[in-house]
Amino acid sequence: MSLKLFRRSAGGAYYMRGTVQGNHVYESTRTGNRREAEAIAHRREIEIRDRYALGRAATLTFAEAALDYMGAGGERRFLGPILEHFGPDMRLRDVDNAAVTAAAQEIYPQASTATINRQLVTPISAVYAMAADQGLVDPRRFKRRRAASTRRRWLTPEEAEALIAAATPSFKPTLGLLLGSGVRAGEAVALAVQDFHPDTGEAWLQRTKTDAPRMIWMPRRAVDLVLSRPLPDLGPVLRTRAGAAYAQVGPNQGGQFKTAFHRTRTAAGLGTDVTPHVLRHTWATWYYAATRDFGGLIDLGGWTSADMANHYRKMAPADLPARLLAHGWEFNTRFSTNPT
Repeated sequence: MSLKLFRRSAGGAYYMRGTVQGNHVYESTRTGNRREAEAIAHRREIEIRDRYALGRAATLTFAEAALDYMGAGGERRFLGPILEHFGPDMRLRDVDNAAVTAAAQEIYPQASTATINRQLVTPISAVYAMAADQGLVDPRRFKRRRAASTRRRWLTPEEAEALIAAATPSFKPTLGLLLGSGVRAGEAVALAVQDFHPDTGEAWLQRTKTDAPRMIWMPRRAVDLVLSRPLPDLGPVLRTRAGAAYAQVGPNQGGQFKTAFHRTRTAAGLGTDVTPHVLRHTWATWYYAATRDFGGLIDLGGWTSADMANHYRKMAPADLPARLLAHGWEFNTRFSTNPT
C-alpha cells in the first residue's frame, strides 16, 4: 500500500502519508484503531486512483461539492446533518430524489413539509446546482415536497384574549404587537424603540423578511398592551422578563421567544397548532373582516403579491367585526391622541 500509517503521539490518531498517482497525501484518519485506520487509508488510495483514471466529475463526492459550495459563500447552516448522513464517500452523481427521500426519513422523520424543503431539499439542490454549473455533474431537478391543502389556524377574539390573560406582564407587549399589526416574530423583536410611535399607533420596520422597510399601524388596544410595560430608553421595544432583548427569531433560533410563547399558549389552554405565525394569520383575518381594505392589508402586511395576502386572510363569520370591537380591537379608526 502506497500510504503509510503512523502516529504523531502515543495513543493518538493514526495519520496516513505517501504519494498516490502523483498526489501527496498527509492526512489524519481521525481514529486510533489500527484496523479502522488501515481501512480508511485503503479507501483513500482507491479514491485517488479512481479519480486519476476516471476524472473528478466521476468521483466527486457530495462532501467535496459541499465544501466547494461553502467556500464560495454558500449557506452552510443546514448542511451539517446532511453531510453526516451522506458521509465522506457518497458520490454527488448518486444523490438523486430517492437519496433525498431517504435522508428526509432519517434526519427529519417528524418534520413538516416546509422544514424538509427548507433544511434538506434546498441546501442539497444548491450544492448540486453549483457543481452542475461547473460541468461536474449533469443537471438534476430535486422535487420539493408539496404541503397538504389544509385550512390555516387563526384565533377568535375570545381565544386571543385568553392568550393575553395567560401571558406574563413581560410578554403581553409582544402579544399586543403581533396581534395588532401582524408583524412576523423576527420583525417584532427587531423593532427599535426610536421607530415606535405610540401617539399614532405607528411603527417603522427597518428589518423585514423581504428586506423592504415598511410602516405598520396598530389599534389602540394593541398600543396599550405594548405600553403595559415601560419602554426602554434605547434598543428593541420587546424585552424578556429579565429586561434583555430577545435573540433574533428564525429557524433554529429564538429559543427565549418561543419558550415564552409556548408557556403562554399552554396556560391559555390552546393547542400546539397555535404558533407565533398563527398570529399573523389572525391579524390578516381580523383586519380585513373589520375594514374590507384589501390594499391596506397588502401594504401593512408587507406582502409582495395579492395572492399571498389572500392566503393569510380567512373566511370569517359575519359577527367577527362586532366581537372585535367588544374587546377593544378597533381597526377602522386611527387615533392621534396620547394613549392613557
